[in-house]
Amino acid sequence: MSVELGNETDHEVDLDEIRELCGYVLQEMHVHPGADLYVRVVDEPTMAQLHEQWMDLPGPTDVMSFPMDELRPGRPGAPAQGILGDIVLCPSVAERQAAAAGHAPADELLLLTTHGILHLLGHDHAEVDEEREMFDLQRRLLLTFLAGRGRSANPPAGRS
Repeated sequence: MSVELGNETDHEVDLDEIRELCGYVLQEMHVHPGADLYVRVVDEPTMAQLHEQWMDLPGPTDVMSFPMDELRPGRPGAPAQGILGDIVLCPSVAERQAAAAGHAPADELLLLTTHGILHLLGHDHAEVDEEREMFDLQRRLLLTFLAGRGRSANPPAGRS
């Protein structure tokens, strides 16, 4: 699995942990090991520009996803193949959200990364049933990843 990461900010972001999380989530979602994913960490002005350009919404947001091949989760023995796409994270927005939710900024970035991957795989939260399904899956993936690392966390059930 090719997971490329770039931090374009002054924020300290644990890119190794984000890479490991990406690998874990993609494996759990049965995405082919040859799939490509790029995670970009940007500042608020850059995120605000992307948010306005692509969503026609003002100001920065926490995470944006840009799918390439519109992959969907595979199944055991039949992994999804192709270019997954890009995720853009804004750590300063994530820090504020983490403070409001009462958990660590690093856990918020992991939550947002998981959220972004699920969007790349076609999950959405526009409808109540979709939201419940996506956020339950997001929470399960993040908590099992953290438990496997000997960490516990209390991330919110979902946002974004």
